[in-house]
Amino acid sequence: MNDLKTIIETRRSANNFIEDVIIPKEDFDIIFDRLRLAPSCFNLQHANYLVVTDKDKKEEFRKAASNQYKIHTASAVIIVLGDKEVYKNADKIYSGFLHLGILNDYEYQKQIQDIYGLYEGRGIEFQRDEAIRNASLSAMMFMLIAKDMGWDTCPMVGFEPVKVKELFNIPDHLEPVLIIVMGKEDTNKRRMRGYRKPVGEFVVYEGF
Repeated sequence: MNDLKTIIETRRSANNFIEDVIIPKEDFDIIFDRLRLAPSCFNLQHANYLVVTDKDKKEEFRKAASNQYKIHTASAVIIVLGDKEVYKNADKIYSGFLHLGILNDYEYQKQIQDIYGLYEGRGIEFQRDEAIRNASLSAMMFMLIAKDMGWDTCPMVGFEPVKVKELFNIPDHLEPVLIIVMGKEDTNKRRMRGYRKPVGEFVVYEGF
């Protein structure tokens, strides 16, 4: 296991992968088990993941993603989805606290009401935004965990959501947020790391 500083400094968005590298199922199991600890609003855990490793399915997906070559060479395509209706599972998430006595019945009911009030009160646009925000937080943690496991990744948004949903029969309540291609980077084709702004260009304190 690497220290966090090393993971952050060595993680890059890989543009080329070594073909025909297989990611063991056990590695995915470890990644997703650690990923369960990712933060989310009210601990509702909005993120869902669809892992595609089958070569034919990857090529079908590639057609809906601007024919990007890195999809062809990557070992896996991970479709990150955000649940727009996740608040409806609040009772399941919090029932354990009720049964363990961490919350009493009044506190439990109020928690559920507050969650429903927020998500239904602010409407469909907020529900979609929340799905995207929280799934994006999870996706970043996925990439860091993958790097710690020795795998390279690249986040992408160049795909057609409607076609992707049709291709994989994705339910309507799940919003395609981004995709992550994953595998072993072909470092012989690595680009120079892009320009990074100095801290003073993107950070201010106490207001603008």
